[in-house]
Amino acid sequence: MTVRWPAEAIWEAISPLWPTFSVEILPEVDSTNTELMRRARAGQLDPVLLVAERQTAGRGRLGRDWKSDVQGLGGTLTFSLGVPLAPADWSGLSLAVGLAVVESLHPELRLKWPNDVWLQQRKLAGILIETASVGDVRFAVIGVGINIAPRDATDLRTPPAALQELWPEATAPDVLARVALPLARAVQRFAAEGFAPLRPAFHLRDLLYGQLVVCSDGVGGTARGVDASGALLVHTDQGLLKINSAEVSVRPAPPATVP
Repeated sequence: MTVRWPAEAIWEAISPLWPTFSVEILPEVDSTNTELMRRARAGQLDPVLLVAERQTAGRGRLGRDWKSDVQGLGGTLTFSLGVPLAPADWSGLSLAVGLAVVESLHPELRLKWPNDVWLQQRKLAGILIETASVGDVRFAVIGVGINIAPRDATDLRTPPAALQELWPEATAPDVLARVALPLARAVQRFAAEGFAPLRPAFHLRDLLYGQLVVCSDGVGGTARGVDASGALLVHTDQGLLKINSAEVSVRPAPPATVP
């Protein structure tokens, strides 16, 4: 099945932000993030949106796999935005990206700190951000994977959700068309202003706020949102702690058992 991608329309919308911007659609690649990191290290630093109809070695946070379509039929959308960035502070970029994704897609979507999009208690999308330094330029690669159609949950750590549950007629090209420009604007705004102005909007989409959470290092407590840098705030018996995305993963605490 041939998929018709809105590459030209996306290029026309985003090129005023970045005059050397381009859009590229690949039938297959190991990973859109890996490919853009390779290109950056080879000196290709112009802004680019790279879309893969199929990934053979997609990656998620903490080295986990991200599985895209086996046959490339649009059940998932996988793309990476690569752009030179020079923010004063990189903290909170994944939150800004996630916020752009959920705000452009559906009011019921929530953000699970630091970089996942959830529908109810299931994961709908993931975000992976990497950077490469080439001379004086730091190139950011922002990878996004979104479940469009329902998928097999076998071997997945978290039950998957699908955007078609909320938007039945959604296709991968439609979703890309809806997300691309808001994402580009969000990245540009983040570079200029940082995460702090986005904190109130994040709070409205915060899946964990008020929940008991357990961190991978054993810290447990009640999630109290994020600070101006995007660090997770957890109220514990020892007081309010700040958790940084590079240090822990966070999951809702299991319910207490009654003897």
